[in-house]
Amino acid sequence: MGKLWTCPYCVHDCTLGTEDIIRFSSRNQVSKEYGYYQVELTIIVCPNPECRKQIISLAIHEANIVTGTTGKRLYSWQLEPESNQKPWPDYIPLQLRNDYSEACLIQTKSPKASATLSRRCIQGMIRDFWGIQKGRLVDEVNELHTRVDSATWEAIDSVRKVGNIGAHMEKDVNLIIDVEPEEAGLLIWLIETLFKDWYVARDEKQKRMSKLKELAQSKTSLKSNSQQKT
Repeated sequence: MGKLWTCPYCVHDCTLGTEDIIRFSSRNQVSKEYGYYQVELTIIVCPNPECRKQIISLAIHEANIVTGTTGKRLYSWQLEPESNQKPWPDYIPLQLRNDYSEACLIQTKSPKASATLSRRCIQGMIRDFWGIQKGRLVDEVNELHTRVDSATWEAIDSVRKVGNIGAHMEKDVNLIIDVEPEEAGLLIWLIETLFKDWYVARDEKQKRMSKLKELAQSKTSLKSNSQQKT
């Protein structure tokens, strides 16, 4: 049974087989103080024939030379692509796509900065998609309350609060509030969800409406031609 996986390039859900995953592993003693480490390089080649791009990651684990087992993961890096950001269509404004892309790239390196970019991206979406411009994000989010479902609004308000950590200095400059990479990832997930629920859904709706209009025009034309012949 293969492993279910989504390619960060083509965004296709794929089933990974053993032939799609290549691992290179090396175990060595770093020093007497740090003991043994195991370094593992993983390369995944997307099984989608229209993609076939490679995803490369590196991880360092603790290792037990006596038992030959691998311990907890100490470090990990995704080398190619640098992040799991998804490609988005051009009808989503470039500035929003750029903020999203940068938030993804620095998610693990600077989660607080990533959260701030997510906050700005959310504000840009509210202004562009809903036409709400109040100057302050808190006022724009409050007006949005009556236009979206409560779960979406609460999630957006949470992004505003978390992103606010990096956007404004705390009164006590010695107070440092951390944002974990996993938490920054949740904000990125929300952006992706809103891209789909707002922009992609609107585009798909417009396309379906256009097809219905074309269908009606085609049927009207056929009916007119039929009446003229009779």
